Parts: sequence; structure tokens; C-alpha cells
Amino acid sequence: MNRLPSPTASQVPSQGAGALSPRALFPRASAPDARPTVGVLALQGDVREHAAALEAAGARPVAVRRADQLVVRDGLADPGLDALVLPGGESTTMSRLLRSFGMLAPLRELVGAGLPVLGSCAGMVLLADRVDNAGAGQEQVGGLDVTVRRNAFGRQVDSYEEDIVAPLLGAGPDNPLHAVFIRAPWVEQAGPGVEILATTRAGRAGQEGRGARGRIVAVRQGSVLATSFHPEVGGDHRIHDLFVAMAARPS
Repeated sequence: MNRLPSPTASQVPSQGAGALSPRALFPRASAPDARPTVGVLALQGDVREHAAALEAAGARPVAVRRADQLVVRDGLADPGLDALVLPGGESTTMSRLLRSFGMLAPLRELVGAGLPVLGSCAGMVLLADRVDNAGAGQEQVGGLDVTVRRNAFGRQVDSYEEDIVAPLLGAGPDNPLHAVFIRAPWVEQAGPGVEILATTRAGRAGQEGRGARGRIVAVRQGSVLATSFHPEVGGDHRIHDLFVAMAARPS
């Protein structure tokens, strides 16, 4: 009687834990994500654009929609967030939503505790201590010693773009910082502790709003950074690079 040949070792199926290599049994633990975690207030406004710009700048963006994501413990911001963005949108609407969802008070507490915060356009309005032309019932987060004029550059049809004056942000003739203004505010007055980062250039004859000469459009005070333009639009991430550096955990 003919016998079948015995299988070779390579033909024997592996079974049980003993057949697995040590590397498979004990896989290497994934490295912790060292990027700063930056929340983006996601109640209204250009949330996705800020999230994309933050990722490009080396941060891990997360959407913030609830008051329990805005926590202060022992006088410091909860380690779940390293920083927070208040995006552009409509400042009166955002103010009402913050109040309705119980987020206004904890947000004020976070800013007071020193959490790095970036406000763009409507976010700048919310962070200002004083607002000219404020909407009915609008409440401020505060934390920035400036007077901001809401909708200073005009209505939606007056939206425009220009290369702004921003040497402190690395902008010059060969590397201009292009800014997009959409129903934008500007800073009427800045307190002594406020650093002016950018201004507009010369305006058009007879126009008080659009492109008015030397209007303050980017400021920083301590851990608070604000722009009247939309730095998340256009692919220039210098504002987000600066902000992510402010949010980075100490090594």
C-alpha cells in the first residue's frame, strides 16, 4: 500500500500562541501624540477651516461643543485642552449660543486661567473687553484690553483682501501676509499691555472702512491672540504657527 509523504515543517499549519513570534505577542506600544491639543469652538462659524490650518501647523484639533469640555481645576486649564480657537462667524449669535449652552462662564474662567486662546473676526469681538457697535444682548468673553469696532470694515458686500503690514509675523515685501476681511472688526484702541502685530495699508480715497490706513487688525496680550481677518483662509499658516507655538507643552 502506497503511503502519502509526510508533510514538511513549512507545510504544518501554525496553531496556538506558541506559533506567534514575540513581536506579535508583545506589539510595540504606539507613541503618545505629542502634538498640542487645540479645541475649536464648534457652535457656529468656520470650524473646519481652522481645524485644517491647525493640523497643518502641527496641532491636534478637536471640536468643542459642550461646557464640560471647558474645565478649570486648581486655577489651571484642564489638561484635555492646551489651547482654544474662537472662530469667525457672527459674534452676537455666538454670544447667545455660549449663554444658552452654559459655556460663557467656563470660557471666561479658562481665559482668566491663562489658556492660550485665538479669536478670529467674531472671535476677536468676543475676546475684546470693550465693543463699539455691539449687537443687541451681546455678551463678552473678555480678556483682551482693547476696544473693538464691530463690522468696522463694512457689510458683507464690502469684504475684501489685502497684503497687510505685519513685520512681527515675518511678513515683508518678498513674503507678504495676505489677509481676508469679511464683515470684519478692527481695533479702535489697544491698552498698554497689548502688542500690535499687524495693521492695514493705505485705504481708498473717501472710504472710512475698507482698507483704511493703519487700522489695527492683529494683536496679542499674554496668552490671548486675536485677528480681525480670517487666517484660516488662503493657506498662509503664520498666525496658526504662532498660536500652536504658544500652545505647545513645555518639554
